Amino acid sequence: MIVLDSSFLIGFYNFDDAHHSKAFSLMQRFLDGRWGKGLLLEYVYLEVVTVLLVRADLATARMAAQLLLESEELEFVPCSEFFADTVKSFTSQRKTKFSFTDSAIAMVALSRADGLVLTFDEEFRKLPAIRLAE
Repeated sequence: MIVLDSSFLIGFYNFDDAHHSKAFSLMQRFLDGRWGKGLLLEYVYLEVVTVLLVRADLATARMAAQLLLESEELEFVPCSEFFADTVKSFTSQRKTKFSFTDSAIAMVALSRADGLVLTFDEEFRKLPAIRLAE
């Protein structure tokens, strides 16, 4: 299993994103089953469709929203049960500058994906237990 981050998904769906070609290549590896099933956190889904609306357009955001929810390669992870622990993780961080969503990603990656995250966010490298897919 692998947790998908917003930066990767936005890079894939937004053709104008600086990471688009790398995201395309990584998506091919993901779809080929290299890392197993992808975990899509509710928070990541919200970020992705919102950012795509702002940086691309409504059509792109709608397309991504639909494809992400219908994908057989992904498991949607509701975040309500992680909220209290994410608040603690977010507010107690010392060596990182994680967004609230990134705090949740790290927690889920450590508990369900052996620390594996598909991201372009270098901040994750500051946690030794997190492994970035390459």
